Amino acid sequence: MKTFKISEAVVRRLPVYLQVLNDLNKRDVQTVSSQELGAKLDLNPAQIRKDLAYFGEFGRKGIGYDVTYLIEKIRQILKLDQPLNMALVGAGNLGRALCNYNTYLKDNMKITAVFDAHPAVVGQAINSLTVLPMDKLKETVTERDIRIGIITVPAFEAQNVADRFVETGIEGILNFAPTILRVPEQVRIHYADFTTELLSLAYYLEKGKDDEDEPDMD
Repeated sequence: MKTFKISEAVVRRLPVYLQVLNDLNKRDVQTVSSQELGAKLDLNPAQIRKDLAYFGEFGRKGIGYDVTYLIEKIRQILKLDQPLNMALVGAGNLGRALCNYNTYLKDNMKITAVFDAHPAVVGQAINSLTVLPMDKLKETVTERDIRIGIITVPAFEAQNVADRFVETGIEGILNFAPTILRVPEQVRIHYADFTTELLSLAYYLEKGKDDEDEPDMD
């Protein structure tokens, strides 16, 4: 694999490719071309070929990509060929939903511990997990080799949780709280802000209506 820096946009497209390939594999499709992938994803086939070429030569000219082989290689690139344990802090409605969804995560990524600061919640069962108190966070992260933390607490509590995660040695954080967090450079953080996504979606809906109302200037 080449060692130069891969752009974030390329990395974010890899899971999308993997989803389509997994669907093809379920339907016993053995090979797929970049043109076919591009049609399914509404992407330029040249972009797909370029993205995959950053990591190696996976296709064969005139034949395309072996679906099973490409799934295996993308899983390796995304480090999904090894167990990746996660801890979640915030056993509210969203946290519970994610823990219940945990049953369906197949790519070696699994929530293995859930925490909450409220005594009334601690000890409750969510799926196969028991809500633990925050003072158990550090030892649990170490014992269970947890590398990713998920934050589903209110915005005013999120920075404190992020700080606690950093103290435990967590390498990556997925933040669902609607606030920007400060973490050390070596900790990767991604945001999943429903409010921001909905607001931007609303803009495009209104934009489409405004465009229809605009007089034709041609």
